[in-house]
Amino acid sequence: MPPCSSRVALTGLRPRHHRLVPNVLKRKPYSTSSSDAEDYDVVIVGGGPAGLALGSALGSIPHVRETTSVALVEAGDLAKIREWSPQEGTYSNRVSSITNASQRFLEGIGAWLHVEESRTMPMEEMQVWDGISDARISYAASELGFRHNGKPQMARLTENLNLQRGLLRHLTSIPEVHLLDNTKVGEISKEEREGGGWPLVRLSNGRLLRARLLVGADGFSSPVRSYAEISSYGWSYPTHAIVATLSHPPLSLSPNTTAYQRFLPTGPIAFLPLSPTVSSLVWSTRPNFAQILTKGVDNGVLVSMINAAFRLPEVSMKYLHQVLSDAAEAGRPVTPEQIQEEIAFRERSHAIAAHSPLSSSLSNTQSTGLPPEDAELYPPLVTGVQPGTVASFPLRFNHADVYIGEGRGARTVLVGDAAHTIHPLAGQGLNMGLMDVESLAKCIGDAVLTGADIGSYTTLLPYARARYFENHKLLSAVDKLHKLYSSTSEPVVWARSVGLEVVNELDTLKAALMMSAGANVKEDGNGGQKVWGSVGSEMWGAAAKGIESLAGAASAAAMLGQVVGGAMGNGIQQLVRNVAGERRM
Repeated sequence: MPPCSSRVALTGLRPRHHRLVPNVLKRKPYSTSSSDAEDYDVVIVGGGPAGLALGSALGSIPHVRETTSVALVEAGDLAKIREWSPQEGTYSNRVSSITNASQRFLEGIGAWLHVEESRTMPMEEMQVWDGISDARISYAASELGFRHNGKPQMARLTENLNLQRGLLRHLTSIPEVHLLDNTKVGEISKEEREGGGWPLVRLSNGRLLRARLLVGADGFSSPVRSYAEISSYGWSYPTHAIVATLSHPPLSLSPNTTAYQRFLPTGPIAFLPLSPTVSSLVWSTRPNFAQILTKGVDNGVLVSMINAAFRLPEVSMKYLHQVLSDAAEAGRPVTPEQIQEEIAFRERSHAIAAHSPLSSSLSNTQSTGLPPEDAELYPPLVTGVQPGTVASFPLRFNHADVYIGEGRGARTVLVGDAAHTIHPLAGQGLNMGLMDVESLAKCIGDAVLTGADIGSYTTLLPYARARYFENHKLLSAVDKLHKLYSSTSEPVVWARSVGLEVVNELDTLKAALMMSAGANVKEDGNGGQKVWGSVGSEMWGAAAKGIESLAGAASAAAMLGQVVGGAMGNGIQQLVRNVAGERRM
């Protein structure tokens, strides 16, 4: 039986978890008669990236566009996204890494043509390191052979609004897809009809839609998932993510195409390039500290803390956290000058020279000489934060038990955040949703071509088979990585650090991990494409897959002891077989 079936549990694969049983939407005294309903073959609920991409994908398939009626319902005002026109040099604070696989999908359906590429930035390198041991892994697209349209690239960074606007612009050329924005879903009920009816979607404007297939692209609190009575399991992480748009000087010797991530015990901090002088911050940390940094201090304090978080030893970061917490509790917020003085003192205590790449002194940004040695291992020093971009939000893990509704919830299917929610440390939430959409659009297209019922369980099975286990593997790997790096236990730190350094020394193994994690497309020397995987999660998901097996300190120490003791070849061969053996094509 397929992994998507409710009859197939993942018992034994899941940790103990809190099961989220959906609260079925409160039933209003609407009639379940479909006599006044408007019939649609596909009704998509949700106008976020996943919903818009599905509408675009279905509209880009000629035989679907010509024979299949599609409606997209969105509670918000899509005109605001369609007309989004930011001031030059400014960027929004929600940024995603679009993997090569996702970009090729968007190009294939014609949507990428409408994305403003000048507001995107290729990610050509990654620097990821341990905040306690400083063990590091470096990825370079040029060295590992990953390219897109002939140029080195592991992913492309863009604002979510830039992508959504591009998808909307594409949809304006497809009048067959009906956009119903500023319209909330009032109730979803099942048509009472012999042999099983279709879902009826009552809208806030009084219209009633009858759907052969109802698609939930409506986020974590999905009304479609509730209607289908699909349970989910998950938990909230004890962390919040801080996001902000950062300004910094241009790099003197290289373009700003490297993404940086440091794993601190309180959560990872990531620096994502957007332009030569602008980058995006995603910093996962404790909720109380996120509150202080986003609402309790001057932006100058946040700038200094960001620079320190990429450079200072963990013991000093812990001290600075306490300084800010004590000041906030006393009602006397720390000033930018005070925090910079504290940081300078901590740097002197660690014997960090003033012009070392580990120094976060802003005077370094005034230097006109050559950058210090190893400067490329750390992000450029931040000099400012774009006003209005500092925000924070809670983080969670969630996965629906199944993606296809059955029984009274039949003729429903979930994509994107309605089906799964992942920690942002791997930057894969949006990509998982786009890969869902690509698979579901193909499934629907194949059904239309053969005259099958697009809403039937059997027709939708290929989608669930293709996506459920792939998403589960990535969700699990990223969750393990988050928990692994939250530990300060010496055996765990040693195990994960040695493992990371072993991987970093071997380009062949790094390439295997990238392929296993879904780098998807390598171009050969003649411009041809070789497809290696289907998940599209190169980014930090590669690191998750590479060291997932180190989650248990005891087993990790035993394995690494064998490596250090002379069994390196066998250990690496086994690791490569484990992570890449079934995925290479």
